[in-house]
Amino acid sequence: MRLAGKIAIATTVLMFIAAIVTGPVCAKVYKTALSLAITGPTSDAGNPYSKGVEDFFRLVNEEKLLGDDTIECIIRDDKYETDITKRNFEEFMDMGIPIYLNYSTGSTLGLKRDFEEEKIPVIPASFHYGNLENSHYIFLPIASYSEQVIGLAEYVANHSEGGTPKVAVFIHPSAFGRGPVDDLKKAVAAGLKVEVVEVVEHGKDLDNTATLQRLQNKGVQFVICHTVQSPVATLLNDAQRLGLIAGTFGEKGKMTFLGAHYTGGNDLIALAGEAAENFYWTTSYTITSVPGPGADAQLALAKRYKRDEKTANSHNYANGVMVAQVAFEAMRRAKARGLEINRENLYNVLNDMNGINAFYPVTTVGPVTYSKTDRAGVDSLQLYVVKGGQFTAVGLPFRSVYMRKIH
Repeated sequence: MRLAGKIAIATTVLMFIAAIVTGPVCAKVYKTALSLAITGPTSDAGNPYSKGVEDFFRLVNEEKLLGDDTIECIIRDDKYETDITKRNFEEFMDMGIPIYLNYSTGSTLGLKRDFEEEKIPVIPASFHYGNLENSHYIFLPIASYSEQVIGLAEYVANHSEGGTPKVAVFIHPSAFGRGPVDDLKKAVAAGLKVEVVEVVEHGKDLDNTATLQRLQNKGVQFVICHTVQSPVATLLNDAQRLGLIAGTFGEKGKMTFLGAHYTGGNDLIALAGEAAENFYWTTSYTITSVPGPGADAQLALAKRYKRDEKTANSHNYANGVMVAQVAFEAMRRAKARGLEINRENLYNVLNDMNGINAFYPVTTVGPVTYSKTDRAGVDSLQLYVVKGGQFTAVGLPFRSVYMRKIH
């Protein structure tokens, strides 16, 4: 037998022996986990959010976006109760997850020290700026609630007439709701030309008549809301019944209502009906009522997994898709660099997601950028307003000027 033939046979034998010794190269399963309110308070946001996360990871696996490797995401309902979230997180850690998706402001703050001890990167559904203070491992998906509320106040200051506009803030009675209030007051102290007349923590009351009449008597023209859709819808319906909703921005003797991320979207229009007309809202997400690649991608994903129309058009479905996109992209980049997919490497990949390495998901109005000094993902915000029963874009994406000044 010729030498070449002997070498080929020997090589084949060695490869066969190596296969017996080492076994076949197996596809890997990377685990991640999500704890959130699928039921209970804020489930109107948590339910579509969970479906967005689930659907995007299903797409990753079915389309083999990580090759033969797959992502398993364990999703558990915590009913918006921090104690349940903590138990879920402890069990998730026993499963060896390298990145974690949390939900509420209260549980994110409550588990902040745990995240530091475990050195695990965390992407919450909460955009509370306080999540970032004395923390290294929490990565906000988009601009913080503080930036959203201050951005709305800046729009009021820049587009109102007749002196310093009087503003009331209508908030959720929780850490989630209270989060941006101090930052807004700091912005005012730094020169933002609005007067914060009153901060209203809403209760479970079904009638806001007394509150609205009090605000009107104080000369309030603008109400900035930071809560969830249901209480805002109640507020708008009461304001409409009292004839207080402004027909145009800043109409004298009336009130113009504005809101941050969790106050708006199609759910608000469904709940408030005609009373939602002229409601101004800001978020960093693209929405399906504004044509574009983001709307097309969201609707196609929802259709693929047979989601109902309400879910398909929810900005919180997009929210869930986006956090799953970021987690996947961190894994994809680590794998592309030949790195093990573990907590440390994903943390470093996320911190390197800036400049030429910025991540551009079609679900948002700007790129996702992180670094060790900037862990709020999408810095840009888009202002929307309800016209003719649907949200339309107002101007181009923007950033808050005063948020840069106070932080």
